[in-house]
Amino acid sequence: MKLFGSWVAIITPFDDRYNVDYNTLKKLIDFQIDNGTDGILLLGTTGEGPAISEEEKIKIMEEGIKHINGRVKTMVGTGTNNTLKTVNMTKIAEDKGADFALVITPYYNKPNQEGLFLHFSKVAESTNMDIVIYNVPGRTGVAISSDTLAMLTTYKNIIGVKEASGKVDNASDIINKTEGKLDIISGDDTLTLPLISIGCTGVISVTANIVPKDVSSMVHYALEGKMDKARELHYKLFNLSKAMFLETNPIPVKTASEFMGLTNGRLRLPLGPLSDKNRDILKKAMSDFGIKI
Repeated sequence: MKLFGSWVAIITPFDDRYNVDYNTLKKLIDFQIDNGTDGILLLGTTGEGPAISEEEKIKIMEEGIKHINGRVKTMVGTGTNNTLKTVNMTKIAEDKGADFALVITPYYNKPNQEGLFLHFSKVAESTNMDIVIYNVPGRTGVAISSDTLAMLTTYKNIIGVKEASGKVDNASDIINKTEGKLDIISGDDTLTLPLISIGCTGVISVTANIVPKDVSSMVHYALEGKMDKARELHYKLFNLSKAMFLETNPIPVKTASEFMGLTNGRLRLPLGPLSDKNRDILKKAMSDFGIKI
């Protein structure tokens, strides 16, 4: 098992002029590590990767990986809907010292399964880095099939899947078809415990941005077979995790980080602020959880 435990898809903080705030990013990294997070994903969906320039991405890798300094594992979102660009970003992440590259299925292009196979094959052949395939059809408009994933297990550096289809059956099918050759990790906070119960190895979490200790504890209890304790935390986290998706991620979680004083909550366009109605719902979910705001 290479990919396991409680990972955070860390938010990218911006200053009041919407420049990347590297000092706050380092504070967020320390907050995660101090509270039991096993790995940090930079430049994921939650990190607003699509709104960040290539130059900024490279500096975020440099600053983030240097500050993590091997204390936990690191992953970088390198996937795009352009195969050659994805290859280049993956090579840069490898050069900067990341442990894993998270490579999303190409969005908007809507490739067929043969195209997906060839895309991920090309990326795998270009690097020695461990690759995690990101299956999130609600974002991309295309899902990678379990049969295609089974074919891709011939590449030894394709080691896992971030499964965010929202369907337990889909994760079961992937585990069954890939015969244990890939580590499958949850990409849906509310499904983490159900997915671990069928053989998944952890989570890449949005909710962990604000309550990393609780998410980590739930995951580790579940992986250790302490299901009563894990179930108790699952239900404690459930409404809060649902609130993280009141609107498009990362709008709610960045707003929550603002309420907690972790960041100023700034989002880059085209994402807009959380609606007043949902701000009230989010505040209640956080208050009910016991977070002081």
